[in-house]
Amino acid sequence: MSTDTTASVSTHILDTSIGRPAEGVAITLAARSGSDAEWIALGGSATDADGRCKDLPALPEGTTHVRLDFAVETYFVNKNSKKQAEAQQDAPRVRDSGAFFPEVAITFAVTPGEHYHVPLLLNPFGYSVYRGS
Repeated sequence: MSTDTTASVSTHILDTSIGRPAEGVAITLAARSGSDAEWIALGGSATDADGRCKDLPALPEGTTHVRLDFAVETYFVNKNSKKQAEAQQDAPRVRDSGAFFPEVAITFAVTPGEHYHVPLLLNPFGYSVYRGS
């Protein structure tokens, strides 16, 4: 969790095309300390059966910006998920990858001492994010 000198980050994914959590999506976390600083890859994890990623690496002291990269293409290519999504919608099949957006990268600013929960609402043709609680 966050301390007075660091922020903390958590996330979860809901597949809105089927109304269920998105399990098995790989997520990587990167951080930087200033707008002109280089991104430092900190590691990653994958979503569990509840769509949550509970073990993201801690942010280093001095972090000002965070980037979450969600590898969603593999999730949508997965045969079971793809069948469920197509059965739930009238949209045409997505060609090639199974998802219009093969990855989603979310970058946001952080303040030491704060916790940032960033949910991803996902479907094969779009996504939205927000700062949760």
